[in-house]
Amino acid sequence: MTEGKDPLRFETPLYTVAEAARFLGVPASTLRTWAHGYQRRPRGRRPVTGGPILTTVNAQRRHPNIPFVGLVEGTVAAAFRRAGVSMQHMRRALEVLEAEIGVEHALASRKLYTDGAQILYDYATTEDDEELTVVVGGQRVFHDVIRDYLQLISYADDGWAERLVLPITQRRVVECDPARGFGRPLFIVGGAPMDDVLDRLRAGEPLQDVAKDFDLRAEDVEDVIRAALPHAA
Repeated sequence: MTEGKDPLRFETPLYTVAEAARFLGVPASTLRTWAHGYQRRPRGRRPVTGGPILTTVNAQRRHPNIPFVGLVEGTVAAAFRRAGVSMQHMRRALEVLEAEIGVEHALASRKLYTDGAQILYDYATTEDDEELTVVVGGQRVFHDVIRDYLQLISYADDGWAERLVLPITQRRVVECDPARGFGRPLFIVGGAPMDDVLDRLRAGEPLQDVAKDFDLRAEDVEDVIRAALPHAA
């Protein structure tokens, strides 16, 4: 057990790499690199390696190996990616944050939201790192994209993430809570499991009928269709 941390959030494997990628709207290959690191062998040059930036647990192949906190870390990584931060700089930023905040799993800590922008601003200006300066402005606040993603995270009294609104829709429609439904995505209004709703829609059932059966708002179902079933939108 991770000392002092809730095993339900930090150690219970809830998501496969493919599921986490789908829930965050990033390519599975990208999420896999975040979860397991990478090694590249450029011809005629020394191998280039990078370690993982997400929390994972040991599991059999194709079984869930990402706990809730790893999904939150993936959300923040996706925000940095959308803001234009390269993988190399993302890893360096994480090293700086963990050193300055003084905790592991800095991407899932409330301190990232409260102190992260100042920490990265100080580092970026000291090291003349233009890429990180772009995501932390002169007012020492995060780029709009990163700020919007961080606001999808709710924190518990212990300072660690406890709920996450998935970023695949523009409105707040679906959230993950490890204490409900084994951490599966649930509609915020109505509480229905997202995958159960999508299964019915994939089977060809009318949207209005599915929404009524699950006591959901039709506009919420439409948003999820656009995000998860783009070819059906």
